[in-house]
Amino acid sequence: MTPLEWFAIGLSLRVALASVLLTLPVAVAVAFCLVRYRVRGRSVLEALLMAPLVVPPLVTGYLLLVAVGPNSGLGTFFRALTGSDLAFSASGAVLAAAVVSFPLVYRPVKTAIEGIDPRYALVSRSLGVGRFRTFLRVTLPLAWPGVLSGVVLGFARSLGEFGATIMVAGNIPYRTTTVPLAIFSAFNQRDGEAAAARLVLVSLGISVVALVASEWLSRRARRA
Repeated sequence: MTPLEWFAIGLSLRVALASVLLTLPVAVAVAFCLVRYRVRGRSVLEALLMAPLVVPPLVTGYLLLVAVGPNSGLGTFFRALTGSDLAFSASGAVLAAAVVSFPLVYRPVKTAIEGIDPRYALVSRSLGVGRFRTFLRVTLPLAWPGVLSGVVLGFARSLGEFGATIMVAGNIPYRTTTVPLAIFSAFNQRDGEAAAARLVLVSLGISVVALVASEWLSRRARRA
């Protein structure tokens, strides 16, 4: 393993973890609101939320680059806030992974919340428990298996994200090179097949471990 390969593995894990931490609270909040409340334009909103699942990742990446590029309003705000650009940075890779993986986090959470009998929450409210505490103590524990599924799917999708990442973050060695980008670079180099094979095996291993861990945690959550 070369230093660049170790860097790519470490960056991919950090990007995938940060992506899940960024998307999960939003996915849970949006799913709960769309299931429990009447929202105007719900069909249009859901179509927009699920769009990254069907839109080519390169198109998603291009739109994100336009939105957060150095000359955009969001890009200028981020630079003023942090002193660095959002595009062509590790933060850009996290943003790309979060947007592309969001539908895979959102959908299982929404399905889990839809399967919860609303009367549980009504009973909790009738006992004087507030809305937020009811959500934390009743709805969220019952939806936990779906939340875990969303976390694993989002993590795995973020780990393998390529198209949007290369548009928003680029492929800068020791800065934005994730495992998929490193595999792509290795295949385009002379005698790079061995490096690509190593990274493919590492990526498969991480994904399998994540899926096994998710299944184990889901079973424990269902029993609880």
